[in-house]
Amino acid sequence: MGGVPSTPRFSGGSRPHETAEYLIGAFIGEKSFPLASDYWQKLLELPLNLHWSSDRVQQACLHFAQNNCYTRHLAKILIHLSWCLQECVSTSDASSSAYVKALNAVYVSSVFLKHLIENAKTDNFEDLYMSLNESEEIPSNVPKEQSIEHLVVNSVLNFLGRVDVRSDTYLLHYELLNFMLVALSTQLLSGPSLGADDIHPFFDAAMSQPTSLVNLAIRKLLVNYIMRPRFPLKASSYYIFSEGYRPGVLQRVGSVAANLVLLPLNFFASSSNEASRSPLADNSLNILLILVHYRKSLGMDHFKDKIDYSSPDSLPKEESFFENPYCKALENARDIEFDRVDVEGNAPGGPVVRLPFASLFDTLGMCLADETSALLLYSLVHGNSDFLEYVLVRTDLDTLLMPLLETLYNAPRRTSNQIYMVLIILLILSQDSSFNASIHKLVLPSVPWYQERVLHQISLGSLMVIILTRTVKYNLSKLRDVYLHTNCLATLANMAPHVHRLSGYASQRLVSLFDMLARKYNKLAEMKNDKMHVPNGESKEENSLQDDMAAELHIYTDFLRIVLEILNAILTYSLPRNPEVVYAIMHRQEVFQPFKSHPRFNELLDNIFMVLDFFNSRMDAQKMDGEWSVEKVLQVIIVNCRSWRVDGLKMFTQLRFTYEQESHPEEFFIPYVWQLVLSRSGLNFSPGSIHLFPADLPLQDNIDEEAEKPQKGDMKGNELKIEVPV
Repeated sequence: MGGVPSTPRFSGGSRPHETAEYLIGAFIGEKSFPLASDYWQKLLELPLNLHWSSDRVQQACLHFAQNNCYTRHLAKILIHLSWCLQECVSTSDASSSAYVKALNAVYVSSVFLKHLIENAKTDNFEDLYMSLNESEEIPSNVPKEQSIEHLVVNSVLNFLGRVDVRSDTYLLHYELLNFMLVALSTQLLSGPSLGADDIHPFFDAAMSQPTSLVNLAIRKLLVNYIMRPRFPLKASSYYIFSEGYRPGVLQRVGSVAANLVLLPLNFFASSSNEASRSPLADNSLNILLILVHYRKSLGMDHFKDKIDYSSPDSLPKEESFFENPYCKALENARDIEFDRVDVEGNAPGGPVVRLPFASLFDTLGMCLADETSALLLYSLVHGNSDFLEYVLVRTDLDTLLMPLLETLYNAPRRTSNQIYMVLIILLILSQDSSFNASIHKLVLPSVPWYQERVLHQISLGSLMVIILTRTVKYNLSKLRDVYLHTNCLATLANMAPHVHRLSGYASQRLVSLFDMLARKYNKLAEMKNDKMHVPNGESKEENSLQDDMAAELHIYTDFLRIVLEILNAILTYSLPRNPEVVYAIMHRQEVFQPFKSHPRFNELLDNIFMVLDFFNSRMDAQKMDGEWSVEKVLQVIIVNCRSWRVDGLKMFTQLRFTYEQESHPEEFFIPYVWQLVLSRSGLNFSPGSIHLFPADLPLQDNIDEEAEKPQKGDMKGNELKIEVPV
């Protein structure tokens, strides 16, 4: 047995060939047990309560990897797992032996499969040996035309989708989700962009499942996320727990099945991970995100029978990707309370996932502080038009927006990728005019997490302006990320024509935003002028620096123009409803003066100075006893707003920014999803085996550090599109 295991330990009256020590030793050993052997029943029915050191487990895995190419025990235990799960689905009795066998099978297979994947030597994972030897007699209930990975993925998804999560089935649900994480972790060993010839056995199996099963799985994963079932801590109700099991260990994510084979916890799941409120909900979301964001190129071979090479028009214009059924299921999900019909009264074609959107909305609101929930919300509002429409008609938009705005408020303690996701969600929402109008009607009694000043009875729209301008200020001083600036300003520009009764503080922040960007612009212009007066003979590096400076100056010119467009939109479309904006512009009118003759700004500033001239003249006409106060100035503005006429202003077409996902979103999303999964699930994958993203740092540090610098596939690659109505 190669020293693993060592001398068997017998317990009670058990015969040597029936002890857990012997059975695991036989599983990893050289002897191949036929699929129909009664050995498998003994292995899977016996309470496997071994306690091995991590070194011993490592030796067992090495021994197993050496022998599996001959024994094909991984393939065989996965077939038995499939049979056990099929039996579990057909019986409602969770105390049956099928549940015990399924739990043992899924835990044993997860541990050894993880080792094989981490140490895979081939790109197509042939060294998993996911097939039976030709000499093996194949039972009639093993479909010959179906791969073993397809069989096991089908059985796992069928169980997860059809069997309810109860106190007596929770553990098996949880361990099957852990198994799926391990099986899909082959993606960690490759790059994010997959070609047609790239093979990931369990992914390929998952993507080829029937639509009905895909819909069932997506629905159950989302229901788990919504319902958030908790792990039942009454260990005595579980026959699978060994006596004397320490309750403290049960509370760690990933340890709930640790007594089944006890291969030590820190080999399979990181013991440093504290339990979340619902490990099952968290893992369900992890699997959902991994499946939904999978993407694979079809390659030119897919079109070879469809292309007429004599006609250039028949050639595909751009790279094509296969249709991810899980992504499609999520995008087509419908509200269980509402059956949409088209104008002819027809229901949507084909089966779709039906979910309680109200419960999903509320759960997202509770969990948006977590990055995975924010990524789920992005996936829904970007891909599912029904859910986006549902969100936009809700009257309690603060349920979603408050945690999103709090995330932006705490930007220094968040990764920049999380900030990008939140900003894109806000941008997508701001594309709808009804959203922009309704956020100004919703008044918040207080904002307890905002520390700079007390905010009482402030509209949600005013709070959004405050937080977005604050995010630009933070970015300007810390991150200096042009993409982040662009997203903030794009959202503000979409909101501008619909601003209603903007608060005094929000109005001040908006004008201060112009001042802040103007100072940055002036600094860049001064540096550029200094470089231009340097004598000739500059090096290539200096020329390159000048080019970079000119490009940055152009970018900040655009930013300043957008802010002026924002102010113009407010003054043009809603000045009488925004006296505080007029006051803020009057109070800081000197910041606009230096740009009055700038060719990019003069037309926009003409409007602002026309407003200033109107209200300044009204102020001068007032006879005041004593000093002007803020209240008195505001009162004059409010009174004269009634006589204000917009006729004299030059009308500009409204800027409308929309979000468009880049052509290769997988370059960002696949590494991002797996970084989140590994940092939260407890799956302790060897950093040296990870090629999907840089993993030479401790995982959370790696996420934080990598998020601070531009990378290929970063969210900066996504596009903002400006639509100007004709």
